[in-house]
Amino acid sequence: MKAMIKGLYGPAFFAGFIGAGVWVIGTPGLAPGWLLLVFAGALGVSFLAEWWLPYEVDWNRPQQDRLRDVLHALVNESLNALGLLLLPGLVSLLAFDGLWPRGWSLWAQLALAMVVADCGLTLAHYFSHRLSWLWRLHAVHHSVQRLYGFNGLMKHPLHQLLEASAGLLPLLFLGIPLPVAQLLAFAIAIQLLLQHSNVDMRPGPLGWVFAWAPMHRFHHMKYGTAGNVNFGLFFNVWDWLLGTAFYSSAYPIRQGDLGIGSQPDYPQAYWRQLLAPFGRQAVHEEPPVPLPLRR
Repeated sequence: MKAMIKGLYGPAFFAGFIGAGVWVIGTPGLAPGWLLLVFAGALGVSFLAEWWLPYEVDWNRPQQDRLRDVLHALVNESLNALGLLLLPGLVSLLAFDGLWPRGWSLWAQLALAMVVADCGLTLAHYFSHRLSWLWRLHAVHHSVQRLYGFNGLMKHPLHQLLEASAGLLPLLFLGIPLPVAQLLAFAIAIQLLLQHSNVDMRPGPLGWVFAWAPMHRFHHMKYGTAGNVNFGLFFNVWDWLLGTAFYSSAYPIRQGDLGIGSQPDYPQAYWRQLLAPFGRQAVHEEPPVPLPLRR
């Protein structure tokens, strides 16, 4: 039973909750605010599954980080909501008429939005590991010592703004409709729950296609540039094209493998993390890369 659920968890969670979101947006008379209720259900399922089928038991234990993660989530999701409020005006200013395929089904429009946004988000993520000023903002996300679904929402708000702009600007020029943008924001939140999940999921071949936890855990390795892999949000195709896709069954990522190796004392409190990119941080020698992780 558990083996079957491990295999089905990723695709069922992804298709089930995003499908519920499409139903909400596509049903006349239902307000988009119902997406919040669907997301609350997804969050509850995520926590329950991590408790029942944990990949790493230690990652289910709070490390004085729950309040911090809640604050990150509230601030960042509020910024997403503000962006959606501004979207109609931005589309009217920037869009080229007639480019967005409004005649497509809602599913097809969402799929197009996911692919276009994912390309921009992946490139922004890629350069966040290569440009020092971007890395200082992105380091907040990499300071986590454990992975569980909810802390996928943990990002510095300035980095989220820059990353979201890279994903959204092409869609603005195409004239993305507000309901599709609302669905995209919802789909990103669902994907982040899966990408950082502590569920021992076994998605099989789909794990090579979708950027879910089994691949993404290697991105959070603390071993210097060894973690410069698996940048995609929704799909791994961009990493195959960039040459940054990586997975090793010989080295399961576990407790003690995560974080920023050269900054083990990175601030953990919310307000200190907001200020950390603008201050000086002590830098230590990188821990050695375990042999199975060397490329």
